[in-house]
Amino acid sequence: MNTTEFSPQELATEAARVIAERTGVAQHDIALTLGSGWGGAAELIGEVVAEIDAAEIPGFHASAVVGHGGKITSIKLKSGHHALVLGARTHFYEGKGVRAVAHGVRTAAAAGAKICILTNGCGSTVPEWGPGTAVLIKDHLNLTATSPIEGAHFVDLSDAYSSRLRTIAHEIDPELPEGVYTQFPGPHYETPAEVKMARIMGGDLVGMSTALETIAAAEAGVEVLGISLVTNHAAGFGPDKLDHKEVLEAGVAAGPRISRLLADIIERLSASAL
Repeated sequence: MNTTEFSPQELATEAARVIAERTGVAQHDIALTLGSGWGGAAELIGEVVAEIDAAEIPGFHASAVVGHGGKITSIKLKSGHHALVLGARTHFYEGKGVRAVAHGVRTAAAAGAKICILTNGCGSTVPEWGPGTAVLIKDHLNLTATSPIEGAHFVDLSDAYSSRLRTIAHEIDPELPEGVYTQFPGPHYETPAEVKMARIMGGDLVGMSTALETIAAAEAGVEVLGISLVTNHAAGFGPDKLDHKEVLEAGVAAGPRISRLLADIIERLSASAL
């Protein structure tokens, strides 16, 4: 189909219609975007109802990044609610435009989701947060020089990463640290000077996703819980050069632990936050 004929909201509505038709689930209550290292959580949260190749749903594309899946999965949670796992994240650096980046979140909202959990693998500027550390995102710096919002639509981002949901996450793990995530456009890793700039501006974490999706979620009225997995110290804050293979390996090593953490958080959210 020619997706350029649709507005972003119309395309999301059509994608949600197809998902409901293909899964047999009229409404999904929670959406999950699982970044590097987080994929194992999908196997722990409930019963798979249906799995669809992302490219078969309007507006979605197969993932272009090693370490990311290419499926849209409907899962029935223990609470009876349904989760939509978006395994086909589009990154800004893929060149498909900011509409494509925001499409997953917008589709989740159109499918009925009230909560969106966004995860990622990232670099750390905090010496104590080494590889394997899970960090709740409390705010972000958007250094992509763009926004998914089109036109004179002014959206409040003062609680973009829901304080309510972070409080619930801390009930599962009171020791979870909180930090500010910085989204760079990518796909190259940041230079030491750029990371230092982010640190001076208040950035604890650096990566190439999440912030634009969060803005789109706020526009759609969806609460966001953001969680980062530190896969490496950012450039200039560690002794080694950055390598995507090593990032993936760090995610694999931390996978079982962080997947269990995320599954426990989702169980608590589905029982008390919807």
